Amino acid sequence: MNEQGVSAIVRKLSAFVVLTQEEQSVVDGLCRHPRLIRAGHDLVVQGQTRHSAYILQSGWACSYKLQEDGSRQIIDFQVPGDFLGLRSVLLRTSDHSFESVTDIQVSEVQTADLIAAFECAPRLSAAIFWAVSRDEAMVVEHLVGVGRRGADSRVAHFLLELETRLALIGLSNRRCFRCPLTQYHLADALGLSAVHVNRVLRHLREAGLVTFRHGFVSIHDPIALADIAGFDATYLDQAEPLLR
Repeated sequence: MNEQGVSAIVRKLSAFVVLTQEEQSVVDGLCRHPRLIRAGHDLVVQGQTRHSAYILQSGWACSYKLQEDGSRQIIDFQVPGDFLGLRSVLLRTSDHSFESVTDIQVSEVQTADLIAAFECAPRLSAAIFWAVSRDEAMVVEHLVGVGRRGADSRVAHFLLELETRLALIGLSNRRCFRCPLTQYHLADALGLSAVHVNRVLRHLREAGLVTFRHGFVSIHDPIALADIAGFDATYLDQAEPLLR
């Protein structure tokens, strides 16, 4: 919960539809059985055939895909309010894995629970479809970043996206946010080596744009950083809710 007592998942879905108290209660019902998962554990494993979706209530996770040589490509990072494995619930076999980056608290959601929630509160299906579509839009941006952006632009874009996502759920003040990711996490997500990530972060810091140190990101010049990144937050779709 944030300082207003509103869960991250409610805050996130409310970016698309203004939830009534009854609808918020249905969402809260999906989170009624929290589980604590220690850092470094997989919730869903690539190739798994029977699994559930999860709602991330606290902590950070990542989705990734393993290659035959044992290397991994991180697809995205999940923050509170995000679903883990929602798409793969509808597939017979999960095509990627989810791992806890920090200790996390999640709520397991069975397919039957989702169907029941949609029956009780039909507008939730639209809000959750929006959340899934937004996740897909982020993956598209990440693909463009890895394929077409230079290293400085890639790192800057990633940090600005994180800040925008965290601001939505009340975990950023638009200039500073906690970030438990290591340079190795960033390397696996951005298609760079850890040494290259370190070099880029030092360059951005020395330019007075952003500092990433001791688990905190501080954005000193958001306009200049966005200019380097070519960052346009439209794809994150965090304007006024479409449904009221």
